[in-house]
This record gives sequence, structure tokens and C-alpha cells, in this order.
Amino acid sequence: MRIALFVACYNDTLFPRTGIAVTSVLERLGHTVEFPMQQTCCGQMHYNTGYHNEALPLLRQFVETFRHAEAVCVPSASCVAMMREHYELMAQKENDEILLADVRALLPRIYEFSELLVDCLGLEDVGAYFPYKVTYHPSCHSLRMLHVADKPLRLLRKVKGLELIELANREQCCGFGGTFAVKNPDVSAAMLKEKTTAVEGTGASICAALDNSCLMQIWGGLHREGSPIRTMHLAEILAETEATQ
Repeated sequence: MRIALFVACYNDTLFPRTGIAVTSVLERLGHTVEFPMQQTCCGQMHYNTGYHNEALPLLRQFVETFRHAEAVCVPSASCVAMMREHYELMAQKENDEILLADVRALLPRIYEFSELLVDCLGLEDVGAYFPYKVTYHPSCHSLRMLHVADKPLRLLRKVKGLELIELANREQCCGFGGTFAVKNPDVSAAMLKEKTTAVEGTGASICAALDNSCLMQIWGGLHREGSPIRTMHLAEILAETEATQ
């Protein structure tokens, strides 16, 4: 399959290893990964802060860039949630029938990374090897908007050498939420403290998730507490093999 990668702003600017890992996994599985250089942003940050008009050109750019893709892989549940929840509504609001038709045609071909592997490619074992204790934090967008359920856990359970440890109250938010953390710093910090306490209580050496935004928040809390626990995107773990260890 020819799979187009939409790498997401956070990954592109702060966590480039995630996009590299996604490419590594998919190419190892025999797929061709394309990276359209004209891609920009999904528009979520603009839209969620009320700048709907400013988000519209980003929607048009996304559709123009990926309209012919066989499948689009997005290693960010947050970005996929933006696309599924708001793109069609944005096109309808503009009364742009052509844009609306393009959005409706493209949306079924957009997959969050774990969805792509499990739902589209029918895989759980991708041949990964990662001999570490890992706990998993499900991001709010992956749980409550994409409903990925246990797909990431099924993928992690198939990783050779990995010991998966349940995270207490794992469905509780990490307190990031994009601009939520900026607008409500005290509440965000309190939520983060509960999350880092739970992560440290697992005894795991790695905390994984589908969204680097959550992982950035959790790692920041762990780092300030002097914890040695690292954070990794699911794709980075699945990219590891016995040859890379």
C-alpha cells in the first residue's frame, strides 16, 4: 500500500523521531511511505482557540495535499480528532460543496497510527522487540473522540520482550489539553501531579502514548520530579527490533 504520512506539527518540530519511527515500521511491513512536503498543520490549535477563519486555509491545504492518497497515516490522535470532528462542519459552514465533497471522500482514508495497523492493515504483531517495562497513557482524544479502545495495548502486548504494566486511573487526563494548560495552569499542574504519581507507581521505565503532546506534559512533570522514567510514542517502541537494540 502507498501510505501518505501527515506527521503533525508537534512531531515535526519537537519530536521528529516519531515520524521516522512510523516510516520505519511501515516500510518494514512492506509498504511505501510518502511524505508530501507541502503539508502544514491540521488547524486544531487555531480552531480550538476560536480562530475558525484562520483554520480554514489549513483545512484547504490539507485536502489539496492528501486528496489522492491511498491512505493517510497520522501519528497523533489529537490531529485525527480535529479532522473527524470539525472538517466536515467547517466545509458546510463555508457552503463550499466542492470542499465538502473532497472532505467526505478523504476522511475514510485517514487513520491514526494504531488504527492504521490494526483496522486497516489487520496487524497486531509488527515484529517489534523492546525488552523494557512499559506503561501506557491513553490520551483523551484517542479515548473519547477516536475510540481506539485497546488497539495500542494489543500492539504493545505483541512486542517481544516488553512487559506491559497497567496504569492506575489510566483514563484520567494528563492536564495538557493544548491551550488548557496555559489558561488553567494550576488545574493542569494538579492533574499532571496525579498522572506522574500513577506513572511512577507502576515501576515502569517507559510511559507510552499515541500523542506527543501528552508525553511532553508527562515527561515535563517526571523530569521536574527527578524521575528516570522516559516517555515514548507508540511508534518508537514498535520501530525497535532485536537488530536495533
